[in-house]
Amino acid sequence: MTSNTNNPTSKIDFNLVFILILLFLSSCIAIYSAQTTGQYTENFLLKQMVWYGIGIAIIISVITLDSDQLKKLSWYVYGLGIVLLSALMVAPSSIAPVINGAKSWFKVPGMGSIQPSELVKVFLILALARVIVDHHQKHLIKTIQTDLWLLIKIGIVTAVPLFLVMQQPDLGTSLVFIAIMIGMIFISGVTWKILAPIFGVGVSLVSIIFYFVLWKPHILVKYLGVKEYQFGRIYSWLDPYNYQSSTGFQLTRSLLAIGSGETTGKGIGTREVYLPESHTDFIFSVVGEEFGFLGSSILISLFFLLIYHITKVGMETKNDFYTYICVGVISMITFHVFQNIGMTIGLLPITGIPLPFISYGGSSLMGSMLAISLIFSIRYHYKKYMFGEDE
Repeated sequence: MTSNTNNPTSKIDFNLVFILILLFLSSCIAIYSAQTTGQYTENFLLKQMVWYGIGIAIIISVITLDSDQLKKLSWYVYGLGIVLLSALMVAPSSIAPVINGAKSWFKVPGMGSIQPSELVKVFLILALARVIVDHHQKHLIKTIQTDLWLLIKIGIVTAVPLFLVMQQPDLGTSLVFIAIMIGMIFISGVTWKILAPIFGVGVSLVSIIFYFVLWKPHILVKYLGVKEYQFGRIYSWLDPYNYQSSTGFQLTRSLLAIGSGETTGKGIGTREVYLPESHTDFIFSVVGEEFGFLGSSILISLFFLLIYHITKVGMETKNDFYTYICVGVISMITFHVFQNIGMTIGLLPITGIPLPFISYGGSSLMGSMLAISLIFSIRYHYKKYMFGEDE
């Protein structure tokens, strides 16, 4: 016997709705302030509100899909994502222009540009969740061999879109794919007898690559095809003020803006530090300057609240497929927030990753809203039983 009613509104996660409203208001305030100074004259605030409207439509469309329907769709949307990423590679510049050295967007008349990789992040989450669930249903008895086979399948599913995104090239989005994969591997049930040496080797490889970046970058350019401009981000991260006239300009201006905000900020609309692209990747710098440490802390707390809520949803559901989806969404959002805020304060290199739900950008917002729509769907179909814990 369940405690659910037939009223659809009773199954809507209003706690998540409230969090989204707060993020929406935060985004509107920050973008309104950002667009008052800069090299653009467009009304980004109005456009962001339109994209939020499209995001709500996405939520309404996805919320009614249950677990079985999402499973059936997982491979179809994953395949669609691969097709879109592949099309970018062969599309002419009139359809897929090169922007800031990357061929990552399709031009859509009347809508601007659409970045397929933002949606593919969510498609990857669905595909990996399907892979893990199907594997465990087929292999009821776990062995080293079955765990290794699961790890290989997860790696292959991730490697295909990862390779295509690296060809654009888009390092930031590639790192998000890796973060999603790692997060889902951790809860996939693969034994630590396999994971420990693999991650040990991974850390060693990263250390070696970092060594070559600092002292022998020409080797990476020659043999790995790394672009030279990507090294500038590392150098300007480690010593931004020595590169403030070039690759370190964004970071030094961001540090100045955030630092000048001090504890309570300068107040809305009273920005003094000029920072290009502050309405997109560096939106947190706007928050730091105008609302100071307190405003920045409140915004970060909203993200903690969002991640906590998704974690709670994932722990409450007894559907493994739903749990894996929650972990994938948590991995995606957490990495985005940590990387974006980290790069604006000099903690991490600049990678061009937007702040989810806050930065201006239709593709980014659609990807984030699509991810959240999955959480709404989980709560919509979640049944609380009067007698027992099972779903």
